[in-house]
Amino acid sequence: MNETTKETIIIGCDHAGYPLKEKVKAFLLEKDFAVEDVGTNSLESVNYTDFGKKVASSVSKGEFKRGILICGTGLGMSILANRYTNVRAALCSEGFSTEMSRRHNDSNILVLGGRVIGESLAVDLVKIWTETPFDGGRHQTRIDQFENLI
Repeated sequence: MNETTKETIIIGCDHAGYPLKEKVKAFLLEKDFAVEDVGTNSLESVNYTDFGKKVASSVSKGEFKRGILICGTGLGMSILANRYTNVRAALCSEGFSTEMSRRHNDSNILVLGGRVIGESLAVDLVKIWTETPFDGGRHQTRIDQFENLI
């Protein structure tokens, strides 16, 4: 990363999320984020789990602070990602929930549905998500209660 580059965001998708991933990746690069793209890199049918695991595992281990996952609806990716320790994946399709996922829940993976939202909305949500800080305070206390739930 150069001096102007912000954090590196890891991003992954399945075939249904591939076109949207390319738009989101271009937006992130334009905004001076570094991007670690773990695929997929075509419209050829793949298992979303293969790519969801790469992103969620990397965020869980602290290798990346934040990630973005995209599949057809976002449902599969969000279910998979939230199985990982220290992952707070938020499936978002409108601005208010996206903002609150950061402010109150410190979401560290944004999940988008490539067949559910359009490119313009997706870029708007990524912008909100990357620019919104975590409020901390009482919200951190609640997040701390996630530990050892199972």
